[in-house]
Amino acid sequence: MPESKQGRLTDELTNLLQAVLHRWTGPLPRLCYVTDAGDNETGYYETVLKRMTHPRTGERLEWVRVLDYYHATRRLWAMADALFGGGSSANGWAKRMKQLMVKPNGIRRVLNSAAVLRSRCGLKGKSLTDFNTAYNYLRDRTGLMRYAAYKRVGLPRGSGVTEAACKTVYTQRLKRSGMRWTKAGGQTIVDVRVVLLSGVWDDANQRAMNNISNAYVPAYDIPPEMMPTNAA
Repeated sequence: MPESKQGRLTDELTNLLQAVLHRWTGPLPRLCYVTDAGDNETGYYETVLKRMTHPRTGERLEWVRVLDYYHATRRLWAMADALFGGGSSANGWAKRMKQLMVKPNGIRRVLNSAAVLRSRCGLKGKSLTDFNTAYNYLRDRTGLMRYAAYKRVGLPRGSGVTEAACKTVYTQRLKRSGMRWTKAGGQTIVDVRVVLLSGVWDDANQRAMNNISNAYVPAYDIPPEMMPTNAA
């Protein structure tokens, strides 16, 4: 469930990564972190992933960080609207830049084109502010947008699979018409749904039943004063 600073999500994701790496017996796979560049996503990379070591060997793990392509293209549309005020010219430029972005050295070519147009259009006021916000976002993250290189080595450039999983697990179940949830109740439903969709329901159910059986206290061990009465 939603949580400030995503503390529980951070802990559970980190524990999962450590468990997978601990059990992995083959050659270490290439590790890739694909997200938007928000505060929580960046913070997790800087404070956890960059410092993470292999749970068995103790070696520092190397991650390839990728800025999600579809989040990056939102800044293209923002620059296009600022430059052209919307319309067909804005649409045409943004679409060309989207195609250019996935080519070798694409992001720098995009930024060059945008800078030239900014000077030519003489932006002022809000248009200039909106343009600079989008432009600076991309400029400061050029090292995370080497999409042509990622494709050559089989790395993803977008987080669509994760986004779709969030929709399947969370949105389709908890955001139906009229639904309201407490954090505790919603978290219970999310936990159960993850177990079901992961295909481990039978194993998880058997483990839960075993835990209940182990915790069961036979009736003859209960003191007489705690035994239930036969009152109607």
